[in-house]
Amino acid sequence: MLNRDGARSGNMRRGLFCVARGRQGRAVAMGIIRFIKEESKVIRERDPAIHSGLEVFLYPSFKAMVYYRLAHRLYEKKHYFWARLISQRGAHKTGIEIHPGAKIGKGFFIDHGHGVIIGETTVIGDNVTLYQGVTLGGTGKEHGKRHPTLGNNVMVSAGAKVLGSFTIGENSKIGAGSVVLNEVPPNSTVVGVPGRVVKRGNASVPREDMCQVDLPNPVQEDIQKLQQANAVLTNRLLDLENEMRLLRRKRETEEQKEPNIKAESTK
Repeated sequence: MLNRDGARSGNMRRGLFCVARGRQGRAVAMGIIRFIKEESKVIRERDPAIHSGLEVFLYPSFKAMVYYRLAHRLYEKKHYFWARLISQRGAHKTGIEIHPGAKIGKGFFIDHGHGVIIGETTVIGDNVTLYQGVTLGGTGKEHGKRHPTLGNNVMVSAGAKVLGSFTIGENSKIGAGSVVLNEVPPNSTVVGVPGRVVKRGNASVPREDMCQVDLPNPVQEDIQKLQQANAVLTNRLLDLENEMRLLRRKRETEEQKEPNIKAESTK
C-alpha cells in the first residue's frame, strides 16, 4: 500500500513538474513571439527600406537587441562573465556594442548601426532611435553613473557623440556629427561641436519624421551675422569717407578765399 502511495505521489510530482515546465516553455515562447512582433513593428515604422516581415531577422538592430536582452538578464543575475561573453559575441556579429549593464526601454531602434557604442550606465527611454556611429559614452575613469540618460522619443543622428552623465530631454534631436557634453532640455535640437541647443519647443516627435537634415546650422547663422555686421561697418566707413571728403573740399575752398580777402583788404 505504501509503495503504491509513494509511486502515486512520485508520478504526481513528475506530472506537476512537466506541467510547470510546459507552462514555462509556453511563456518563453510567447515572450519570444511578442519580442519579434514588437521589433518588427518598430523597424517597419522607422525604416522605409523594409518590404517583408522576414527581413526583420536580417537587421543588425534586431540581432543586437536579442544578444543584449539575454546578456542584460545574465548581468542582472550577476553572471558578469557570461553576460560580457554574449555581449562581445553580439558586437562581433553586428558591429553594435551594447554593454549588458545598460538599461534600454521599449521601441529602441538602431538604423544601420555599425559603430554604435552604448556604455554600462547608459539609460535609454522608450522609442529612442540611434544611427550608425553614435557613441553614448563616459568622459573618464570615474565610477558610478558616468554615461548619459536619454529620455523618451529621442533621436541621435549619425556620428554624434554624447559623453558624460547627464540627461537628454524627451522629444529631442541630436544632429549628425555633434558632440554633446552638457544637459539638453526636452523638445530641443542640438547641433555643432561642442553641441549647443539651437531650437526648442519642436512640435513633431522625432520618431515620426526621422528627419536628420532639416536642422538649424549655427555656424552658418554666425557667419551671416558677421557678414551683416561687416556690411554695417563698411557702410559707416563709406559715410565717414564722404563726410571727410566734403570737409576737405570745404576747407580747400575756404583757403582759396582767404588770399583774395587779404588782397582786397590791403587795397
